Amino acid sequence: MRPAPLWLKRALFALLALIVLWQGWYLGWVVWYRWMDPGMTSFMSRRLDELREKNPRAELKHQWVPYAKISNNLKRAAIAAEDDKFVDHEGFDWEGIQKAIEKNQKTGKVVAGGSTITQQLAKNLFLSASKTPWRKAQEAVITVWIELLWDKRRILEVYLNVVEWGEGLFGAEAAAKRYYGTTAAGLGAEQAARLAVMLPAPRRFEKNPYSAYVNGRTQLILGRMPGAEVP
Repeated sequence: MRPAPLWLKRALFALLALIVLWQGWYLGWVVWYRWMDPGMTSFMSRRLDELREKNPRAELKHQWVPYAKISNNLKRAAIAAEDDKFVDHEGFDWEGIQKAIEKNQKTGKVVAGGSTITQQLAKNLFLSASKTPWRKAQEAVITVWIELLWDKRRILEVYLNVVEWGEGLFGAEAAAKRYYGTTAAGLGAEQAARLAVMLPAPRRFEKNPYSAYVNGRTQLILGRMPGAEVP
């Protein structure tokens, strides 16, 4: 068997080096965000670009608040609604993923994702909204790094501060002020549950926040919240 030509070896080495550098870039930011609060996430940047296509002066509504100033009601509601095994898993809820696959196969379209809070955070911080295999693979790698390098309190703190809650609206503090005229620390149980219901599609639900679906789902989340374990 002939040895691989030199140009092929060099090309493969260059490709490998590029992959290592690219992953190192992500890893560096994950380490940085362990202590430093993110400013503009990848997801925020995309939404701002969309808003500025219509209004060049558009700005996002977003205010960071530390973990201690976020109501335990909202922490419990988010976990109950999005990731009830949050404190126990290591980034992936394999049972939830299997259920989502079965549900999607049954309906013939994607109606459930099975993503954990950590996976959602990895995507929001760094990635696009595309559903390509490469994006999902990169999301998985970043999810592993976040789980290895951050504790669960930090993961939930960052998630609740950067997640979208409406058109140009990000984070628990801005959401609490917009919908209830209070702070993230002052959210009551029902208010928190209603905000948690909005998380999968906030721009759609903000148009009718008291629809029959949102009302019913809110009561379901309220029932689950006492059993939600908060880090």
